[in-house]
Amino acid sequence: MYLRTLLILIVLGAVAIFAAINWKAFMAPTTLSVVFATVEAPLGFILLVIVGLLTLLFLLYVVYLQSSILVENRRNARELQAQRELADQAEASRFSQLRAFLEKELGGLGEKTEQSKVVVLAKLEELERELRSVVEQSGNTLAAYIGEIEDRLERTSGERSSKDPA
Repeated sequence: MYLRTLLILIVLGAVAIFAAINWKAFMAPTTLSVVFATVEAPLGFILLVIVGLLTLLFLLYVVYLQSSILVENRRNARELQAQRELADQAEASRFSQLRAFLEKELGGLGEKTEQSKVVVLAKLEELERELRSVVEQSGNTLAAYIGEIEDRLERTSGERSSKDPA
C-alpha cells in the first residue's frame, strides 16, 4: 500500500508542477461548447479543476473503503470474541459434565468395591467356619483312630501277657 500511495503522490506532484510551469497557458481563455451554449473560459484551468475534483472523490472513496473495512474488522473481532467466549463456555460445560460423570463413576466403583469387600469377607468367614469344621472333624476322626489303635494295642498286649506266663 505504501508504494501505491507514493506513486499517487508523485503523479499529483508532477501534475501540480506541470500546471505551475504552464500557468499562463492554463489560464488562456478559449471558446468552449457546453452542448447548449458556447462559453469563453480557460480550458486548462477547467481540466485542472476536474482533475482536482476527481482526486478529491478518489480520496473520499478511499476513506470510505478504509472506514468500512475498519468497521467490518471490528464487527468480525466482536463476533470472534463472542464465538471464543461461547467456545470457552462450552468447554467449561464439557469439563463440568466430565467431572460429574467421573464422580458418578468413581462413586459407583466405590460402592461396588465395598459390596465386593463385604461379599469377600462373608465368603472368607464361611470358608473359615468350614475349615474349622473340617479340622474339628479331622481331629475327631484322628482321635477315634488313635483310640482304636490304643484299644488294639491294649488288646494285643493283654493277649501277650496272658500267653507269656505259661
